[in-house]
Amino acid sequence: MNPSTWAARTLVTELVRHGVRHVVLAPGSRSAPLAHALATASARGDLRLHVRVDERVAAFTALGLARVAGPVAVVTTSGTAAANLHPAVLEASHAGVPLLLLTADRPHEVRGTGANQTTDQVRLYGSAVRFFADVPAPYGRPGEDADLRALLARAVAAAAGIRSGDPGPVHLDLAFREPLVPDDDAEWPASAAGAVDVVATAASAAAPVLLDAGPRTVVVAGDGAGPDARAFAEAAGLPLLAEPSSGARSGPNAVGPCRLLLERPELGGRVERVVVFGHATLSRPVSALLAGESAEVVVVGGAPDWIDAGRRAARVVSAVAPPPGRVDGGEWLGAWQRAAKTAQDALDDVLAAGPLTGPAVAALVWAARRPGEALVAGSSNPVRDLDLAAAPALDDLAGPVLANRGLAGIDGTLSTATGVALASRAPVRALVGDLTFLHDAGGLLIGPLEDRPDLQIVVVNDDGGGIFALLEHGDPAHADRFERVFGTPHGADLAALCAGYGVAHRRVTDAASLRSALGEPVTGRSVLEVPVARAALRDLHARLRAAVDVALG
Repeated sequence: MNPSTWAARTLVTELVRHGVRHVVLAPGSRSAPLAHALATASARGDLRLHVRVDERVAAFTALGLARVAGPVAVVTTSGTAAANLHPAVLEASHAGVPLLLLTADRPHEVRGTGANQTTDQVRLYGSAVRFFADVPAPYGRPGEDADLRALLARAVAAAAGIRSGDPGPVHLDLAFREPLVPDDDAEWPASAAGAVDVVATAASAAAPVLLDAGPRTVVVAGDGAGPDARAFAEAAGLPLLAEPSSGARSGPNAVGPCRLLLERPELGGRVERVVVFGHATLSRPVSALLAGESAEVVVVGGAPDWIDAGRRAARVVSAVAPPPGRVDGGEWLGAWQRAAKTAQDALDDVLAAGPLTGPAVAALVWAARRPGEALVAGSSNPVRDLDLAAAPALDDLAGPVLANRGLAGIDGTLSTATGVALASRAPVRALVGDLTFLHDAGGLLIGPLEDRPDLQIVVVNDDGGGIFALLEHGDPAHADRFERVFGTPHGADLAALCAGYGVAHRRVTDAASLRSALGEPVTGRSVLEVPVARAALRDLHARLRAAVDVALG
């Protein structure tokens, strides 16, 4: 058997043995040995193979799969194909998502010669990967397959963070020489021959740090914080300021419109300590609290690195225990709970009284969540609209809320949601803006031979970059240039685009119709387009803030 075929089969055998159940392949010639091996493994039921024609779409699909299923491999050919993985690699790196990047390459003897589709792929992704290897083209030397097994074991362990506790992407740049097609379909490497098992390091035995009950404290749960944040807040009797994708935005202590309450001197102005779980970077008021000098910041995180964007952390601990008493006998929590209820009611009244807006759509999408069904929130306004308008449930039984908050880009959101749906084998809903939708429109392309997800995409279409209207750039003083360089209207026909990709499309313009559409089962792929007015966005947020101020006196 030719060395390229045998090496590719060895690598695929090891992927399966180490528990990799999903591989996303973008077609190409130099990666053909891996493509042939993956097709055979898929036909045998060893793994699920997903094929995409666009490498950026393939990478974000793998990212979504890995958010649910653990380490996922993505395979490309050489040249610009490998470069197109980079946005997803960066997101995976900052979000701690385990991806195995298997990029095919030309053999070393033709590198630097101007050979077709040949560029420098060595350490292409820089410091964004947890592990890298430049693997020479196999030529059949004794022990070659054992070396590949050892290499693959190391790569999977690094991606999963088995030894480091720091999962993320890894990169194997795999050179192959011709012939690139198999000359024998009968023989496969034995799955146990030369196997390498990697054992996880023991969990930290450090005792949780016991906090004292003195300072007025709030718990901030950022992206990926998980249920520990809610459990700690409730055990300690503290307000819980939880982002939508934290996995902790529920329970009696969860504060809904917290970013408005943080601006109030009797609440945010009295915070003396913040206990932070997860990646908290969503709202400016929370970021200002963490960067300010008035409150002690305690960061809870078990990974080697920790999140401290404000550079104000006084303590970084692996675990934290609740204080033995209650701050102000529980009055501190009660004040936040009462204010949160009043503010939420005021927001709901304003949103219900007018036409559909981004926050109103977000509130309806949040309320329509079902058990076992994930919600994927797009960056920019959608996840912030959820943070503002989504009322925390007492017991949240719905599926997880996921967002690409590692770098918070709009890249690949539709593909990420597709991967989540394919891995979970359950319906998924995505809430995105129109620019996020158009940026990843290629993610709608799924060939007729591929598995199709049950995915509904709710697009809040304000014909441009609505988030900039809420930032400094949206001030009327910049009106002469805002629309072209920030608003960026596009005039795209989303219905026609969906028709071209064979995706069902429906346009809804009122709350009753949207509520009805969201109540229907999510089957197949569909798009709900909700047109909203971008010009009124700045005024809407001013009215929401004013309504809360009036309600709270």
